[in-house]
This record gives sequence, structure tokens and C-alpha cells, in this order.
Amino acid sequence: MTVTQNAPAVRTHPGPTDDQAVLIVHGKDRTGIVAAISAVLGKHDANIVQLDQYSDNPHGGAFFQRTVFALDHLKARLPQVEADLKATLAEGFELEYTLRDMSAPKRVAIFASKDDHCLLDLLWRHRRGELPVNVAMVISNHADTADEVRFFGVPFFHVPSAGPDKSAAEEQHLRLLQGNVDFIVLARYMQILSAGFIERLGVPIINIHHSFLPAFIGAGPYAKAKQRGVKLIGATAHYVTEALDEGPIIEQDVIRVSHADTVADLQRRGADVERAVLSRAVRWHCEDRVVRHDNHTIVFAG
Repeated sequence: MTVTQNAPAVRTHPGPTDDQAVLIVHGKDRTGIVAAISAVLGKHDANIVQLDQYSDNPHGGAFFQRTVFALDHLKARLPQVEADLKATLAEGFELEYTLRDMSAPKRVAIFASKDDHCLLDLLWRHRRGELPVNVAMVISNHADTADEVRFFGVPFFHVPSAGPDKSAAEEQHLRLLQGNVDFIVLARYMQILSAGFIERLGVPIINIHHSFLPAFIGAGPYAKAKQRGVKLIGATAHYVTEALDEGPIIEQDVIRVSHADTVADLQRRGADVERAVLSRAVRWHCEDRVVRHDNHTIVFAG
């Protein structure tokens, strides 16, 4: 393993205001949930600034709500707000919830290989303030992008991963990651993660698949698309599970192509879609807009 860096591991993004928090609630739908949440926040003089909700069946189906609220002196008062929410939601309504101070951006590690378009796009968007996240590190099985990553002031770790046995590389990954990141992004990382690694890591992993799933799964999707004479190509951002390319989908998009486009044309145009889809998925995840439910997602896109 080699490492190159010229800046501290954490780069602070200006992010939302210090006095905003996001509350995610999900569970069985029933009368009074929204009113109960509003009552708890109102009791603490919190101002609800965003509220999105969805129920797949109002008669006992699955309920989901995302609430952003502002509260003066949030850090000091959040523990009591959480205690009251727990008593109301977990004990009163048997709902699951998460509550997060939005002033502390999530920490991410980006995995990449030789293709750099998704990696550099994420770093560029982060530098411009478009992604409310701290990029803790970049890990790659090739050293090709080290200089480009260094330009953004982000630590770069080269961890070779060759052959069928990835256990040594995964152990190095775990030593770098555990306790240091809140989620992982696979920015065209052309290696398969083992089920044991995913379980031990214990944080969400977002992948960009260079195809509009479920079509053209596997290698060489643009060549396969050319052979089929497709009129649309696309990309899919999804959470990683043990089943290859079958995790919950976060975002997808397509672009129209024609018979005149070469494989190189499809790759170039497809790369544009990949960048856009992945950046949206990462932003929505960072802003707690994505709720996983079974093998799909509810996305309160903004």
C-alpha cells in the first residue's frame, strides 16, 4: 500500500446552517403520526423548514417522512428533542427513526480504478460546495489518479488488488476505513467486494453501474448496447449488496443515441450520464433523502 497526500484527511464543507437537523421516520402507517411529530418539535420551538412524506397504503401500509427543522442552540438542545421523539415515535407509535445534526457532513471514502471521470467529477463538485460531504480519502487499485486527487487536497491510498484472492487488499481497506467514514462510493471501482467485507465494513456503499439496470449486466455494456442497436443508454446508482448489481436503486437516467454512434461515442456520452446520476445519488444520500425499504428506496429528491 502506498499513500500520497498534501492536506489533512478531512476537508470541512460549509454545509447547512449549524442550527438545522434532519429527522427520518418510517414504519407502519396510522393516524396521528405527522401531528405527533409536529407536536414534539413545536414543544421545543423548532421551526419545520422542509417536510416530505409518503405512504404506500394509508390503511396500515408503510409510512415514510423526512423533516428538516431549525432550532436555536441545536447542539445543546438536540438530546432532549431526541428523548422526546423516542418516547413518542419508538414507544408510542413503534416507528423507527434517525435524527442527525446537519452541521456535521457525512464522511465518505471514494473507491476508483483507472477510469477517472466519476471520481474527478465528485471531487470537483465537492470543491465547488455542491456536495455536503467530507471526502476523507480516495482508495484505488491503480496509482494513475494520484496526482489528480492530490490536486484536490484529498489523501490518496494505492491498494493493489489483483487475482482472485482479494482478502489482503480488503484487510488493508478495513484498516483505513473502519471508524473513519460514514459511507463508501464506488466511482467506477472495477473490483467485486466480498460479502464478508461488506458485512464487516457496516456502512452504506453506493455504486455507479454503467448501464440502465437490469439490462446489460456485467462487462462491456456499451459494446452489448451497440450490438443490440439500442436507442437509449443509461446509468444506475444503487446501494451495494451481496447480490451483484441487484441492490436498491437510488437514481437512474438515460440519453438518446442513434445507429451512427460508435462504441466510443456511447462510452463518451454514457460517461456524462454516469457522472450526473452518481452525483445526484451521493448528494441525496448525504442529505438523508433516501430511505431503504426492502430492496427498493423511497427518495425525497430535492
